[in-house]
Amino acid sequence: MYQSLIATIRQGHRVASGKADNSPYPIGTIEMQIPYFKKLGLDLSHLFKGTLNLNIEPNTFEVIAPEFTFRNVHWAEGFPAEDFSFSSCSVLYKGREYSGYIYYPHPDTKIGHFHSSSLIEVICEAIDGIGYGGRVELRYRKEEVRINTP
Repeated sequence: MYQSLIATIRQGHRVASGKADNSPYPIGTIEMQIPYFKKLGLDLSHLFKGTLNLNIEPNTFEVIAPEFTFRNVHWAEGFPAEDFSFSSCSVLYKGREYSGYIYYPHPDTKIGHFHSSSLIEVICEAIDGIGYGGRVELRYRKEEVRINTP
């Protein structure tokens, strides 16, 4: 069953999309990771090669029973393996729905570029005209993701 919440688009580290000036991943982490996730059973190749950073402050979130969890994914030479979880979701913006996944690199295995637990990263279809500060509705599976209110 889907639940929804309103979130604000926030700039992230720009490493996922490869737009950060000082990133060791010039094509972006998402584009580098997609072939590994596909081999494990999740094809994200049709989605935007970056993340949409959704600020849900003052709320926080937890991934509790994700649709997919991949452990020990070694996707970048010279860096340790990481664990990732994904949960189906959709983003509504200006009356249109964009399908995708909540993208959760497990903090205990993540290389760097950490986010607060009030920032949900989403990989979804490209959204024309979206920008920082824009507001969207996130539809997520409540049995997979828990939103904690203060």
